[in-house]
Amino acid sequence: MKVRRDTMNKIIKQAVAPQTQPILKDAFDIIDNTEIRWLSSAGIMINSHGTVIMIDPLLEGFDLPLLVDMPIKSSDVPNLDGVLITHCDNDHFSRITCKNLSKVCKEYHGPHYVAELMNEEGLKGIGHDIYETFTLGNLNIKLTPADHAWQNESSRYSKIRKFEFEDYCGFWIDTPEGTIWLPGDSRLLKEHLEMPAPDVILLDFSDNSWHIGLDNAIKLANTYPNAELILIHWGTVDAPEMNAFNGDPESLNGRIINPNRINIVAPGEKFTLKSK
Repeated sequence: MKVRRDTMNKIIKQAVAPQTQPILKDAFDIIDNTEIRWLSSAGIMINSHGTVIMIDPLLEGFDLPLLVDMPIKSSDVPNLDGVLITHCDNDHFSRITCKNLSKVCKEYHGPHYVAELMNEEGLKGIGHDIYETFTLGNLNIKLTPADHAWQNESSRYSKIRKFEFEDYCGFWIDTPEGTIWLPGDSRLLKEHLEMPAPDVILLDFSDNSWHIGLDNAIKLANTYPNAELILIHWGTVDAPEMNAFNGDPESLNGRIINPNRINIVAPGEKFTLKSK
């Protein structure tokens, strides 16, 4: 927990993620299972039997100070079968990171608008509809809906274009060991509560009006009481005044069914998906 005082001498507390565990090159090798690693912020790395992807990697170039070290630099990534991007916000679509990975990454995927932005950067972005499926190696991946068009309420960003519902997504990933679901940055949708039961939820629990919100994050988690919960989008950005980055795992205490499934992992720490 980081504690400080603001300009009005008010005490501000900010939960901080555990100390980063470096990701070494052997994490990209062919393995006999499926491993998940939180990259900090909203980023995820998955290695499933040697098929390696990153989702929303932010490994350098962010415009806010950080509370943690990155678990790996783009220049140290040896191979990627694909990078998946949920939406255009710069803590998810890091143009610098994606370009730096281009020599080792085979494919880039996201909603159609994100693919357009990728192509502007010289990346071969492949755009998809919501609910569309595609395959990377042994992974079957489907885009799930997300409600996050906050830009339309911004005097700055609403001048650029009208942001559409389908510009944002989550990812549903079927692996040999089970299903991993990243709902993405999103308000809670009815559809989110009607999914097949996932084995792992990559859970954003920030209490922000354009994110799921704490109460709805708990509702989502308890809708799938046997899913492992890996907490993301918290404790890594040094911006205590921005609630989108400041979920606190202690706020889940006593509110989650089967609380032993809450996984507070460090950036870079391995989580092994076990077959059920």
